[in-house]
Amino acid sequence: MIKKRNTASKNEVLAVLKENKTAMSQDELEKILKNKMDRVTIYRILYSFCDDGILHKVMSDEGKTYFALCKDCDENHHHDSHFHFRCTVCNKIECLNASLSLNLPLNYVQKEVNLMVTGICSNCV
Repeated sequence: MIKKRNTASKNEVLAVLKENKTAMSQDELEKILKNKMDRVTIYRILYSFCDDGILHKVMSDEGKTYFALCKDCDENHHHDSHFHFRCTVCNKIECLNASLSLNLPLNYVQKEVNLMVTGICSNCV
């Protein structure tokens, strides 16, 4: 098994995600980290974090990909089958505690679920 290096760039991206406490798009991260690393580096870090169970991808109702910090995830299983909420005023995306259980037909295997609720968050009401 190859161990991945912990780099200053990875630490920077993780620090921004933790500080903002919301799912973020690659574009948003690029604006914050514009003088520290390029687009490709950010892209590789985000997808590496997804593979390692640090982040999960959230597809917005607009078709844009956001990245949220995982809770209880690992490289083998992402616990991302829960609702996400996007505020239509401030565009903040956050994970909600409500979860979903699907009863799929026999011989169907769930790979990914995208559950986005849009509305106005408590800060913007």
